[in-house]
Amino acid sequence: MDELKIEDEKTPLINLIDIYKIYQMGSTEVRANNGINLKIYHGEFVAIVGKSGSGKSTIMNIIGALDVPTKGQYILKGQDVSTMKDDELAEVRNRTIGFIFQQYNLLAKQTLLENVELPLLYAGIGKSKRKQMALEALERVGIQDKWNNMPNQLSGGQQQRGSIARALAGNPSLILADEPTGALDSKTSREVLDFLRKLNDEGNTVVLITHDRAVAEEAKRVVKIHDGQIVFDGPVDEYRRSQT
Repeated sequence: MDELKIEDEKTPLINLIDIYKIYQMGSTEVRANNGINLKIYHGEFVAIVGKSGSGKSTIMNIIGALDVPTKGQYILKGQDVSTMKDDELAEVRNRTIGFIFQQYNLLAKQTLLENVELPLLYAGIGKSKRKQMALEALERVGIQDKWNNMPNQLSGGQQQRGSIARALAGNPSLILADEPTGALDSKTSREVLDFLRKLNDEGNTVVLITHDRAVAEEAKRVVKIHDGQIVFDGPVDEYRRSQT
């Protein structure tokens, strides 16, 4: 597969065109996504918000190249990924997307450094370069001194920072954060959200998936999903006014 490229600065990083995800449950057709159109550009900080069952997790899986739509087209970084095979999707994920998960997903039997190195290992980066890039990512999130610790030797906040470092290590075009504060206390949640804002201020594109209105309001733009459709898409100030 050719290196993913951007044609020009006006090309969206993410372009969802008339996306449907349809499941058949017995004789019932369930439209988890029902005609979604969405463009996200480089350097944006976008929250996708919706209640459980709204379709936000389904659209996250499509944006993250974890799944493909039943119908419609998904252009990611200038390339159509909507009909890709599993191995092609895996390559796109590894090259283009850094994932931050609610439950951290750190491997218990590997050190923090080894966890952060994982996407670099899959990308075929050599051992010394891989270690250097992983240590730099840990330094960015302020826990480089914990590089040799096992996950169970870290606090929840440190584990989430490790998850963020892993997402950053390969310099992805997109940081996709799935309920990144869901398992954290309020103080640590605040730290993680502040760090996501800092990453965005540094030019990283951040897409945050959440069910929590207050978390969504940390972004600069909010997309609200209801019954598989976008019912709001606009600046965070407009979103706040629409909820009062």
